[in-house]
Amino acid sequence: MTASKDLLSKTRGQSTYQAILAAIRDGIYRPGDPLREEEVAARLSVSRTPVREALGRLQEKGLLEAAPGRGVAVSILSMRQIFELYAMREELEGIVARYAARHATEAEIANLERLNAEFAAAADDPKLAAQWNRQFHARLYDAARNRYLRQAVEDLQETIALLPDTTFIQKGRTATATEEHVSIMEAIRRRDAEGAEKAAVDHIKAALEVRLIITKTDS
Repeated sequence: MTASKDLLSKTRGQSTYQAILAAIRDGIYRPGDPLREEEVAARLSVSRTPVREALGRLQEKGLLEAAPGRGVAVSILSMRQIFELYAMREELEGIVARYAARHATEAEIANLERLNAEFAAAADDPKLAAQWNRQFHARLYDAARNRYLRQAVEDLQETIALLPDTTFIQKGRTATATEEHVSIMEAIRRRDAEGAEKAAVDHIKAALEVRLIITKTDS
């Protein structure tokens, strides 16, 4: 009975954690916004216990920070942190593409093409485009066949949720990112590991350029 309760508690805690993370990613909670247990619990229709656990875990990961007199607030990334974040994205996404070129099946490549088509079709809806983009990259991580690499990338993706707005709000970005995805997939299909890695690194470099533009605009 105790084991069942513990499992249920962990499940609730994990789902609450993911729900808060999704709210940050979707802009419901923006950088600097305070998060109060009772308000979050009411919004998610859960008790305060899993919310307290989730907020603590998010703070440990640096996604939340102490806010004097306000409990915790969504962390605000400095420009230096943004550069550091994208530097790690270049390294990790490059390795993912390299491994995918070695291990991806034809079915996985075909699925990546389908997801990229859905992504391209969402050019007029930045939020939807971002969702399809996440799916594309998640399936790319699957194709890399390395659980430790995938965990590292997913941890980094959680921090990326702190970036306000998606780069797909920039006019034309979805179209150029679609072509960048195509370059990655073509290299993977050729089993060109070095070419796939370079295409993925170039993709992240282009994303950083757009990120800097929209960040400068916002400021």
